[in-house]
Amino acid sequence: MTRRYRILYHHRIRAEDGQAMHVRELIRALREEGHEVHECALVPKGDTEGGSNAEPVGGFWQRVRLPRVATEVMEIAYNRTAMRMLESACDRFRPDFIYERHALHLFAGLRVARRRRLRLLLEVNSPMVDEMTRLRLLHFRRRAARVEREVLGGADRVFPVTAVLRDWLVRCGADPAACRVVPNGADPARYGDTTRAEAAALRRSRGVPATAPVIGFVGYMRDWHRLDFAVDALGLPGMDQVHLCLVGEGPALPSVVGRAQQLSVGDRVHVFPAVPPREVPKHVSMFDVGMIPAINPYSSPLKLFDYFAAGVAAIAPDQPNVRESVTDAENGILFAADDGDAFGSRLAAALGDLDRTRAIGRAGLDRLLERDWTWRGNARRVVAAYEELAR
Repeated sequence: MTRRYRILYHHRIRAEDGQAMHVRELIRALREEGHEVHECALVPKGDTEGGSNAEPVGGFWQRVRLPRVATEVMEIAYNRTAMRMLESACDRFRPDFIYERHALHLFAGLRVARRRRLRLLLEVNSPMVDEMTRLRLLHFRRRAARVEREVLGGADRVFPVTAVLRDWLVRCGADPAACRVVPNGADPARYGDTTRAEAAALRRSRGVPATAPVIGFVGYMRDWHRLDFAVDALGLPGMDQVHLCLVGEGPALPSVVGRAQQLSVGDRVHVFPAVPPREVPKHVSMFDVGMIPAINPYSSPLKLFDYFAAGVAAIAPDQPNVRESVTDAENGILFAADDGDAFGSRLAAALGDLDRTRAIGRAGLDRLLERDWTWRGNARRVVAAYEELAR
């Protein structure tokens, strides 16, 4: 690194979930790379640690039973507060550039960057207007689309988490030349012999035999995550020794546990509460196979990179955004998306040849290291993108 930068990091996150973990890890990585980061937010995340798989509280201001239209008005109004905070931070901190996590209706970063003649680097994790429209949660769609187009087109660099999302954002107004794909990451230094010993102790605490194959999931659990695929797989021929570990909470959990009881496999399903990020490695390291039974078509799942970092084989749907990180039977296991039978078949085959499956897990770690899919790697990508602009 030739220079240390002063980075003004703006976000609108209140939730204590994967979003917060992403913010926290990138801020930490930028600081570890030697940069000075000032976090501009109503609820700072950089110096705190919460449960990464706890219940999401909402994207902005805690959603305390407000009608969606009222929440959306508050999101729009937040821009005035954000611009005041950013202007004040610019006066005090004198940043080299602004880094902003994109949010619905949010234009404050772009406006202040233009006023201050600073570069705006924009992180984007989903096509928000399309997503909220599909969920029928967007009341001011035309306004939201106009703001999205302005911000995507005005940012000096745009960081989508997948190439699939990049193409989506280009259709929404982003300049293709400004886009740099930056997937999620993990910290492989948090995994090692000590972590594996802690994982073995966790297994023993739940009565899981040392030789029993374990499949697992870490994160917030919703119905669309299709954890029922895993429960059903426990009842397949040859799977009677397999245990399922679920780490986290969410509305799908009661039905998953209930289904396990109905299928008489409940004694092999183990539920662990939501844990803070520092405890994720020892929980993931319990698994022989880490699951992603379902995922949206554009995201870069945090848990996938945790599975890679742990050297745990990942099983995930065969779809374009997943194939950006996983090559079937090389560094992961792919199954036909939305097909529970295909999931069960591929999982049973993987657990029937654990030597091969563990080799796939090691290959996942190798690829993570080769591609530098780490938080510090992402910090370096952000800085490199800024330096392209500064030349």
